[in-house]
Amino acid sequence: MTSERTVFGTLPDGREAGLHVFRNDRGTVLKFTDYGLIVTELYTRDRNGVPGNVVLGFDNLARYLQGHPFFGCVVGRFANRIAAGRFSLDGRDHVLAVNNGPNHLHGGLRGFDKQLWNAGQVRVTEEGISCELTRVSPDGEEGYPGTLTVSVTYTLTHDDVWRIDYRATTDAPTILNLTNHSFFNLAGKGDVLRHEVSIEADEVTEVDSGLIPTGRMIAVRGTALDFTRPVPVSHAGMVTGLDPAGYDHNFVLRHGGGALGLAATVHEPGSGRTMECHTDQPGVQLWTMNREPAADLVCTGGFRVPRHGGLCLETQHFPDSIHHPHFPTCILRPGEVFTSRTEYRFGTR
Repeated sequence: MTSERTVFGTLPDGREAGLHVFRNDRGTVLKFTDYGLIVTELYTRDRNGVPGNVVLGFDNLARYLQGHPFFGCVVGRFANRIAAGRFSLDGRDHVLAVNNGPNHLHGGLRGFDKQLWNAGQVRVTEEGISCELTRVSPDGEEGYPGTLTVSVTYTLTHDDVWRIDYRATTDAPTILNLTNHSFFNLAGKGDVLRHEVSIEADEVTEVDSGLIPTGRMIAVRGTALDFTRPVPVSHAGMVTGLDPAGYDHNFVLRHGGGALGLAATVHEPGSGRTMECHTDQPGVQLWTMNREPAADLVCTGGFRVPRHGGLCLETQHFPDSIHHPHFPTCILRPGEVFTSRTEYRFGTR
């Protein structure tokens, strides 16, 4: 196992963002930056042993600062949507930044994805190589109550697992929903419509036209949302009620969260690459980049990203949980410690 850190770029205020490169002995390479905890590149082998980058991203900080569709970053304080950008907690009303139509999305205008994190020492163990990155989100940041102290640890193991460990505490009641927003393309080119996906869920949270949950769960069996067995992303014409067609849905995992369990599997037939997503969270959001990307969205290696050029598996609490008491709770209180783990396990067949 080896690691290195170089300067990835300079922020407008003069601070430098580092780029961390982890390599295991099997040739898997994980690259990520202190800025937004963005995973910029992730190289895994195909069935012939040839390495290829399986995430969408850029090779310089300046391009990230121009804006992007949350490539590879950690989003928070609250991943996904909060209706009308407001909520009440313990009788107090809180108004958040509105950045997705009338709603709040992925932590607001300057969420965790647009912050420079503090990197700790790299640790090498028998299992793999890791680094803990931390930041303090002050009371009132993007409208959220409480000072939140949060850490995220990225680990690359000897056996090709990228592990994400989250930890957070607060000095006042707040809400929290952390996830990583990497776009995967196991072919390293083209779209993901032939990727075969299965998701360990029999239901999704029903949403309205603004992708805000109604509070109801709807069964997936026999619909375009049915990934109870491996099927191509394009199965059933992706007729899910979204316009344009595709996926942007929270799947209710059978294991219910609380302990690490399988959430989803992905297989790309051409390369033979596979990926398993495991999490202790109760939900996973499948997002398939449904709209035509901007013409200048060109990723590392000259990959001009097409519609459906990547898919996300965002492990999470359910969207807008604070407005639905029967959803798993997203509330964090003083004296409590939030911890969570997600693993992406890579292989071939």
